[in-house]
Amino acid sequence: MTAPALDYGSGGRIGVLLPSVNQAAEPQLRAMLPADIAIAVTRLKLVDSSEASLLGMARDVEPAAELLADAGVDIVVFHCTAVSTYSTELEASILARIQSATGLPCVATSQALVAALQALPARRVVLLSPYTAAVNDREAAYFAEHGFEILGNAGLDCRTGREMMAIAPQAWHAFATRHAHARADAYVLSCTTVRTAETIEALERSLGRPVVTSNTAVAWYCMRKLGALPGVPGYGRLLARAGAP
Repeated sequence: MTAPALDYGSGGRIGVLLPSVNQAAEPQLRAMLPADIAIAVTRLKLVDSSEASLLGMARDVEPAAELLADAGVDIVVFHCTAVSTYSTELEASILARIQSATGLPCVATSQALVAALQALPARRVVLLSPYTAAVNDREAAYFAEHGFEILGNAGLDCRTGREMMAIAPQAWHAFATRHAHARADAYVLSCTTVRTAETIEALERSLGRPVVTSNTAVAWYCMRKLGALPGVPGYGRLLARAGAP
């Protein structure tokens, strides 16, 4: 019997810093990335979206990032949308700390989303999330600061990661179609711990516009940084057109 062929990252290794409650990012990123790109994950404590919890997530970011560096990763991702879009100042501080601790290239979910939207290109966006109004409004302000026109901004008022994970893909489809906007260039389904991957293609057909999620943006960004050439079908226009920088 022939043993299965395994690839341990011949195409590159991505280190991901996740909220501790996150159940969606690992399986989604694995499905979205080529088989020759490996993922290593470390978690930081975050179980809800209160302001205190969000601001506290990065408290131990240096030792967590160092653990990923031990695994020989090529890039470190701070993968929490609500924290990285809290403010450009917080985003910059977290990334500077990761870079200082590891000497590695790093990116936040927020930056990957901005880069993905710019690449489409999309300037007028509808922002949809599982978050409370306070979190959603901070995120909308972040995107506006980066030059995007926010045509719609709606959340599902979830406060914990488990509530966010409980939302079915069909519910996301219904939520997004209710917020369709004729002038939108793209739709952003924000948050790393939501089950949106399963409905991206159906939503793009319904809305007639690209749909970008936090996880597709990070997969796309890292593929480009690692020089991955093939597009990935099944998760929307962004990944289908993924290519080298």
